[in-house]
Amino acid sequence: QVQLVESGGGPVQSGGSLRLSCAASGYTYRLYCMGWFRQAPGKEREGVAGIDSDGRASYADSVKGRFAISQDNAKNTLYLQMNSLKSEDTAMYYCAADLTSCAGRWLLRDITYGYWGQGTQVTVSS
Repeated sequence: QVQLVESGGGPVQSGGSLRLSCAASGYTYRLYCMGWFRQAPGKEREGVAGIDSDGRASYADSVKGRFAISQDNAKNTLYLQMNSLKSEDTAMYYCAADLTSCAGRWLLRDITYGYWGQGTQVTVSS
C-alpha cells in the first residue's frame, strides 16, 4: 500500500511562489508515474503536471512555463514548484502515484493513478 502526504500549500498573493511536496511511503517497488492534480470548487479535477520513471515531464497548458515538477528518489518525495501564481490557480492540490509505467498524455489523466494523497489547499489572492 502506498501512502502519499502533501504539504506546502497555503495562502499566497498573486505573482508569488509556493513549493508543494509529496512524501511517498509504504512500498518497496518503484513508483513509475507521479503527478499533481488540482480541483477548484465547482470544477472537475484536472491534471497539472506529471513525471515518468525516466524523468520526462508533462504539463497542462495553463501552467507551462510557471510550474515545474521534480522528484527526489532518495527521499521518495515529489515536488511542484509554482511560480507567478494567479488567482485561477486556487484549488486543492493532490499528489498521485502508480506502480505501472506511463508516459505522455497519460501522466495528466487521473485514471492512470491508483494512489492519491489527501490534498493541500493553495489559495492565491489578487
